[in-house]
Parts: sequence; C-alpha cells; structure tokens
Amino acid sequence: MDQHDEAMDRRPGRGPKARTGVPGLDDILIGGLMPGHVFLLEGDPGTGKTTIALRFLLTGAEAGEQGLYITLSETERELRDGAASHGWTVDGQIEVFEVVPPESLLDADQQQSLLYSSDLELGETTRLIIEAFERVKPRRVVLDSLSEIRLLAQSSLRYRRQLLALKHYFARRQATVLLLDDHTSDSQDKTVHSIVHGVVQLEERAPSYGAERRRLRISKYRGQSFRGGYHDFAIRTGGVVVYPRLIAAEHRKAFQRTRNPSGLASLDGLLGGGIEQGSSTLVLGPAGTGKSTFVLQFIRAAVERGEKAALFVFDEELGLLFDRTRAMGFDLEGLRASGALLIDQIDAAELSPGEFSHRVRARVDGAQARTVVIDSLNGFQSAMPEENALILHLHELLQYLNRQGATTFLTVAQHGLVGDMKAPIDITYLADTVILLRYFEALGKVRRAVSVIKKRTGYHEDTIREFRIGAGGLQLGAPLEEFQGVLRGVPTFVGAPAPLLADASFPGRA
Repeated sequence: MDQHDEAMDRRPGRGPKARTGVPGLDDILIGGLMPGHVFLLEGDPGTGKTTIALRFLLTGAEAGEQGLYITLSETERELRDGAASHGWTVDGQIEVFEVVPPESLLDADQQQSLLYSSDLELGETTRLIIEAFERVKPRRVVLDSLSEIRLLAQSSLRYRRQLLALKHYFARRQATVLLLDDHTSDSQDKTVHSIVHGVVQLEERAPSYGAERRRLRISKYRGQSFRGGYHDFAIRTGGVVVYPRLIAAEHRKAFQRTRNPSGLASLDGLLGGGIEQGSSTLVLGPAGTGKSTFVLQFIRAAVERGEKAALFVFDEELGLLFDRTRAMGFDLEGLRASGALLIDQIDAAELSPGEFSHRVRARVDGAQARTVVIDSLNGFQSAMPEENALILHLHELLQYLNRQGATTFLTVAQHGLVGDMKAPIDITYLADTVILLRYFEALGKVRRAVSVIKKRTGYHEDTIREFRIGAGGLQLGAPLEEFQGVLRGVPTFVGAPAPLLADASFPGRA
C-alpha cells in the first residue's frame, strides 16, 4: 500500500474493511470492500463468481459475521458441492437460501390469465429475499444472480427501481452485499453499474493453445483508491488466487550496489570487473551458442558468495538440464538440494504473465534470492504473444528486481545461426548490460565468440573473444585482434598466423 492508499484509508469515518479473503484481491481493493455497501461482481459463466462469493462469506464467518447466500439460479446442493470441491464446509458457517418459485406459478391449472406471471414472481421473489434476510439478520449477503431479477422485471425501469429498493433496504441494515451477474440475460445493460458502490469485472479468454486465461479489473469504487488495470487470476483447488499487476514504483529497497565477479577472470576482464548488484544483463545469441552456460557461471559465483539464486527455466526439461550441466562442472541438483538455488520449471502454455511475476516476487521477497535468471524470454513470450504488453511486463519486472537489489540475467535466442540475425523481441534498451554471442567460421571449423556491446554501469572491453565450452565449463581466449567480420560469421584474417585457431592449444584461457 503506497502513501496515497494509506491517506485514503485514514480519512475520517473510515472503519475496517470487509475483507474478501481472496489472495491478491484485497490488495487490489486496498484492504477489501467498504462495509454497509452494495457491490457488483460480474462476469460470464465459469469466471469464478460463485467461488469468490463463497470465499467472501466464509471469511466473514471467520471474523464472526453472519453470512447469507441467496441463490436464484443454482440449487443449494450445487453450492454445497462447489464449496466441498475447494475443501470448504458451508454447514454451520453461512446460511444458504434457495429461492424456489411458488408451486402455484408452476401449476398450469392455476396460471393467471389476466396478470403476467412475471409481475407476481418478481414481487414474490423480493418478499422471499426480505423474509430470509429478516430471519438470518446477516452482516454479509450474496445475491446470485441478477439475471433472474432482470428477466422477471422485463423492463429497465422496473429492474432499476427494484434494485434501488433492495439497495436502500440493505443499506439501512448495514449489510455488505455482493450482487452476482452472469451476463446471460443482457450483457449490455449497465443499469446496476450506476447503483452499486463498486464493480469488479471478471473475464475469461481462451488462447489458441493452452489453458484458459482469466483476468479481472475494478471498473468502479466510489470514494476509494484501488489498483487499476487488469490483474491475472486463476481458479485453483482451494479457491481463486489473484495476481495483482506489478507496479515497480511501489517497491523500493535500500541496498549496497557492489560489483560482483563471475568467477572467471577473463570474463570479468571483458565485463570491466563484473556485473553490478541490482542491474539486469541480457545474454543474446543464436541457439546453441552457450547462453545458459554463461548465466550458470554467474549463478555459481553467487552461490559461492553465500547468496541465494533463482532459476526460471522455460525451454528445457530439468532432468536433461541437470545431466547436461553436470558434465560441465555445474551441480545444479546439489545446489537445489542445499537450498542455495531455487529452480522453477515454467510451462508457458499454462502460466499467465501475472502469475509468473508473482512467482518471481515470491523468490525475491520470500526466499531472499539475490540473483535471478530467466531462461529464456522466448518462452516467456510464448506465454504472452502480445509484444507491446510483453515489453511493459518486462519493464515493470526488471525495474522491480533492480530496486530490490536483485541481479537479473535474461537470455534471448535469435533467429538464424550466422549472418543477419534478429531477436523475436528487442529489449536491449531495457537491459543494463548486453552480452552478445556469435558463431563464426575459421579454417573449416565452427567457433564461438563473445563480446559486450553495452554496459550502463561502467567500463567494459570493446574486444571480441573466442570462447569454448568443455568439461571444465566456460573458457575464454585472448581478444581476436587480428580478425575482422567475426560478428558477421565469416571473419577475415588480417594478421600473423594465430595459434589460437589450432586444435592443440588455446592461449589466453583463464
């Protein structure tokens, strides 16, 4: 909560909020719902309205507030079964009242011929709702759903007047009310928006491949600060989990900005001594050049300094990663077992960008990881195809990590192997340091070269060095001072014969 939010909460007459109990939602609402008011929770069927409403009532019951769930669309048994699927017990905590149409209105022999049955049903439904409220005397109420009342009202005027009457009735009794609307009768009708105190909108989107993506936003909250924009959420066993949109400006931590070496003298020389704490580094190059090996070198150095590191793997299966890196001297399994390295295997088809940011925050805030590696951004882009929004997500995430004093490493695989290569997304301007890896051909062999093309935080070499990956890990050679065109992939030799190209020797290795 920022200073503006705190000021809003300290205004005269403010009491404690009615917390929803939904992880992340109360953070977006800056504490919860204002007690004694009516709120709208709307969304298409399947977006999680009932789950949020049940959690709202159960949270109230835990605080000693009586809850009443009035259902016009679902049966009481369906509600109880839905609650049980999340491990919740409704009995003894909240009262469930199922509004059943009077039998006389369902009997064809007793149907009225001079009056519309909807006129009678609307009045009867309202009477049943009020009788249930007077009997239970709840502090929290859920009315599910408005679509039934809208159909019974038939006209917008009657619908509005009926809702106004219910609103004033609940307000006089200081009840906090959550109205559910499933958009099944008229999704364009905004009558209720102008009546309620606040509106929470739920959305569900089906991507071309992968699981459904859900998000919500607060479109209205009278006299109250809230976190605007869209926030990803998911329905899990145990309820709804909301992932508030990351706002880097709200998170700032004091730390000492030191320069951390990589543990490899030649690489540190190329980088001007190492990588600054609280900065971001992008390792860029075609597939197979060794991007992961470079970032693992920094992970090992961080662990040797006594720090924790977090590795988020998008592209590679962990078993294969462990076997491959073990042959190069990186015991990732051992580091994970010791607790020094936290590894998350990310499935881009099942994870939203908001949930990914939440996981990163959990590693940095909760586990105190000071080195964060995202391998790779190509996988992250698969989780979020919209490039413009992806850039904004990365900007906020990198700003947040930098302000927390975490050193971040990101890898991006470029399209192609040699010559003119392009990255699927250009974030070189976001990163503080950019390390460029390239293949090049020399004397009939394919070799690798590394250079630092950008470093905001200090001096770096402007040379190009050959490097190799072997059983001992990463090895860098002397600067390729007698070649030109290395970055294009087919260099021209302009100096004396260079022994570094011979198979028997590799001078300049550290």
